[in-house]
Amino acid sequence: MSALVRTGIVGLDEILHGGIPRNNNLLVEGPPGAGKTTLGLGFIYRGAVDFDEPGAIVSFELDPAKLLRDAAGFDWDLQGMIDQGRIKIIQTSPAVLMSEFRSSDGAFSAALMAMGAKRLLIDGLTPLRLYAEGNDIPFREDVHLLIEGLTRLGVTTMVTAEKDASLGGVLAHERFVFDTIISLTFEESRRRVHRRLTVAKSRGQDFIGGSHTMRIEAHQGVHVYRRAQSRPVMSPDQPTSEERLSTGSSAIDKMMDGGIYKGSVTLVSGISGTGKTVLSVQFLSDAIKNGHKALLVSLDEHARQLMRNAKPLGFDLQALVDAGDLFIHYESPLELELDVHFDRIIKLVEKEGIDCVVFDSIAVYEMTSRSEVADYLYALASFFKNRLATTLFNYESPELLGVSQISEELKGSHLVDNIILLNYVEISTVLRRALAVPKVRGSRNLQVTREYTIDVGGLILKDDSGSNTQAVPQLPFSSYYGLLSRSPSRQSPMIEEAVANGEPLPESTHQPVETNR
Repeated sequence: MSALVRTGIVGLDEILHGGIPRNNNLLVEGPPGAGKTTLGLGFIYRGAVDFDEPGAIVSFELDPAKLLRDAAGFDWDLQGMIDQGRIKIIQTSPAVLMSEFRSSDGAFSAALMAMGAKRLLIDGLTPLRLYAEGNDIPFREDVHLLIEGLTRLGVTTMVTAEKDASLGGVLAHERFVFDTIISLTFEESRRRVHRRLTVAKSRGQDFIGGSHTMRIEAHQGVHVYRRAQSRPVMSPDQPTSEERLSTGSSAIDKMMDGGIYKGSVTLVSGISGTGKTVLSVQFLSDAIKNGHKALLVSLDEHARQLMRNAKPLGFDLQALVDAGDLFIHYESPLELELDVHFDRIIKLVEKEGIDCVVFDSIAVYEMTSRSEVADYLYALASFFKNRLATTLFNYESPELLGVSQISEELKGSHLVDNIILLNYVEISTVLRRALAVPKVRGSRNLQVTREYTIDVGGLILKDDSGSNTQAVPQLPFSSYYGLLSRSPSRQSPMIEEAVANGEPLPESTHQPVETNR
């Protein structure tokens, strides 16, 4: 027989590196409503159905009819397993159960042996303690008696226990005698309930510590989502590439010394409306044209809205989706849970072989969990770098540069290889868009600020290099000072000279644009 028993709980065996040591005694503790009974019921049912391990359920308080009803809610045929003799429900009292454990050949032991039970659920420990306290019996002795009896039975046992302030929780001594302890918690944040699962200890094995997201889902029961930060590094040598991908704009590529390195992470930061999503679509469309598979993770706009907005700019996203080259994953930020979100993304990426990804926008992760967002972004960046997937993080920042805010709140600027900054510049009474590329690792990027427009094809940079035209308030960027200060000087030497000599201001000049091809 295998040294490990697979619980059958989705995600839990991954955290336990395959399962729990056979014949271990598990304690599952948590407050009312945390999912203890559901987890235990799944442990017994999956054991009988998936692993040919019959099991018994001992219930002190819950009526068997309610257990059957709850199991049916997850599409589990618990009654069918009972009829086949694979599962047995035993409703009894703490007094009767403890008297059975005081005997090595009682009816309880005989019943388990007769069905060949390999698993046992006792729901729960708290009624046993209340019984002992009500009859002036030292509960510590009853706990030892319980553990000794379970050991004799040779079954892997899960015991649930209430962890409630009014009951004082599970006592320290009781926690020592159990081999494995799983703690369940749930809390309300912003009127949403978040469930967590933590493996506090498990004798005889290693496991993934920390707090993992837990959900109770239809047709499945308990589903544990491993915390994103626990993903192991696949290799001590991070893969790198000399290959570059285009941003979709030859002019921006030139500013970045040839484009974006394959497998790098690029932060696109800017005020709302500056074209972060447009640049993302531009990048992904060009990548698909060159044989890559792409994913757009949208947290701001629904897929249908993205497709509608992209069409006037010449991007037929629906056609790319229909061809299986582009995947759009949308999740509402109102119900977003980071571990669940991470799990869905990596499974999609691995299944479809995606190697170009855009997250629009990572500011939503900050709204979801400010305390976890920095570690989460690091997990995302590490995962995609290990796959040599080229990634764009869009971030909506109220600042011009956006770097100080990211460093203070997201602490994400050190994770990225490249930074593209988009913003508005007010000149006269007109808002004009500005683009700068302050950081490109391993490249000689051009440290200039360029003006751009949004038109068919995406972001289109204007050519203001070497302009010697006469200047009026609507001038090329090269005629102004302090563009990055958000308050550029609206005068130039030519304007000053005209004013000083009492001459009329010259007219605005036409500014040519560079194509993306």
